[in-house]
Amino acid sequence: MKLTILGGGGFRVPLVYGALLTDRGEGRVTEVVLHDLDAGRLSAVGRVLTEQAAGVADAPTVTTTTDLDEALRGADFIFSAIRVGGLEGRANDERVALDEGVLGQETVGAGGIAYGLRTVPVAVDIARRVARLAPDAWVINFTNPAGLVTEAMSRHLGDRVIGICDSPVGLGRRIARVLGANPNEAWIDYVGLNHLGWVRGLKIAGRDELPRLLADPDLLGSFEEGKLFGVDWLQSLGAIPNEYLHYYYFNREAVRAYQQAEKTRGAFLADQQARFYEEMRRADAAALTAWDRTRAEREATYMSENRETAGAGERDADDLSGGYEKVALALMRAIARDERTTLILNVRNQGTLSVLDTDAVIEVPCLVDANGAHPVSVAPLPDHATGLVCSVKAVEREVLAAAESGARATAVKAFALHPLVDSVGVARRLVEGYTSVHPGLAYLK
Repeated sequence: MKLTILGGGGFRVPLVYGALLTDRGEGRVTEVVLHDLDAGRLSAVGRVLTEQAAGVADAPTVTTTTDLDEALRGADFIFSAIRVGGLEGRANDERVALDEGVLGQETVGAGGIAYGLRTVPVAVDIARRVARLAPDAWVINFTNPAGLVTEAMSRHLGDRVIGICDSPVGLGRRIARVLGANPNEAWIDYVGLNHLGWVRGLKIAGRDELPRLLADPDLLGSFEEGKLFGVDWLQSLGAIPNEYLHYYYFNREAVRAYQQAEKTRGAFLADQQARFYEEMRRADAAALTAWDRTRAEREATYMSENRETAGAGERDADDLSGGYEKVALALMRAIARDERTTLILNVRNQGTLSVLDTDAVIEVPCLVDANGAHPVSVAPLPDHATGLVCSVKAVEREVLAAAESGARATAVKAFALHPLVDSVGVARRLVEGYTSVHPGLAYLK
């Protein structure tokens, strides 16, 4: 089976390849094609993968190419993990927003809108090429903003594109762990959009154990989300929010922390990864060792400003091991081998949430089999969550409309309608700021 990874020179690709190396089953991936626009990054990542495969019998072969059409032809699965504008673009997303006093995170608020506006046209082009060159392939979208990009691609690929994120998986795993349960045996009632969802129940042997967690302050405050949001707030909500909701519930504190930080997250990662890729230019560099060291630092500093604001301390060691590559492997296995499983994925609504239309991409538990991912029936969200979900989905639709029409006024509307952007004037200045630093937004007229 052939797997093509778009954004194949990206730093997290070795996580995916490492997961593939553990798969010894029939029908496994035997060929990996890495595609990237940067040949130097492809070479660096290729070296890491070579060292990973050392001593592993029948490891998947790895080839690299800068030709997109060549990479797509004959693919059974396609991972889309691109970053339009690179980490420099992410740093600009953050800085332009912070200069206006609003959040610049890459998937939430102004930064997420800017990222989406320059990513959607590229993702749509990829989707059209897939439909033409590899119509039977399944596309698994890693590219952020994951829900928005998946919805853009679904307009051309239907249900053959599925978005994944490791955030809900990590949240469910942490809750199960503090309850003393096996995460693989728990049913997680998780509903929302990507980076905007809530765990409302966690059933073990048919019994919902979340009320027990919410009623125990010591237990509730013992894991990442309890420390991040605070016991009182979680008990008030009656649910456990995705960590990214910290940007909504504690927005002023988050913005202040990011403004006071020595570097934004994007700038930090840009510098860190530049050092890694520069090191890989040396023929004698130990590629896998350098990559492991860099990854450990990356994971340990994830959302550090938010944790500092909340007094949450350092991340637990169990949360430093990644996760989205395991979701991707489980998803591929379920489809390729009809190994039926349940995963939290980004898929078209299909009536699951009655407040959204059929084609809206949401993030919910799905039953996965050879025919793809099928969202399960879920109870309605409470009013406060429904309001946020509907508001952010409306913004995503304006982003899609702006990307399709190239209308600058529609881009302004997308920014202005977001709940974390508090002024039409600010929205107009954001569009001015972003178009001045991103060549990829030159299409907005």
